[in-house]
Amino acid sequence: MKNGIKLFTLLLSFSFLSASCNNDDNEGETLAPLVAKWNISQVGTTVNGQEVLVDAPQNESGCDRDYDSTLAPCAIYTNEGIYSRSHNNLTTVVDGVSTTRDIVNLTLTELKLRDASGGIQVYSKD
Repeated sequence: MKNGIKLFTLLLSFSFLSASCNNDDNEGETLAPLVAKWNISQVGTTVNGQEVLVDAPQNESGCDRDYDSTLAPCAIYTNEGIYSRSHNNLTTVVDGVSTTRDIVNLTLTELKLRDASGGIQVYSKD
């Protein structure tokens, strides 16, 4: 009986160890939801290994975000199209033009994208 308890305890311990060693890694993919209304807040690039970000020029001063004065003073600007995510890539199809960018950071409040030329766009959630 004593050997049976030891064997049972050993098997139980082994099952806990094997379950805790499971690969729960999400392979670097962020799990925050992407579906939302995102407002562009900063743009930039990488210079000498450092990100250089400035306020997005499309945001007219004196207006809320995502406003562009080329349409009319403080006119809202939206970019409608098809947005799809595959791991840490975001592919957009807007006006028939497809663009794929890397998702650098995705949290509940921020989305940071980098395009193939090194351009960076930072969005904040409404």
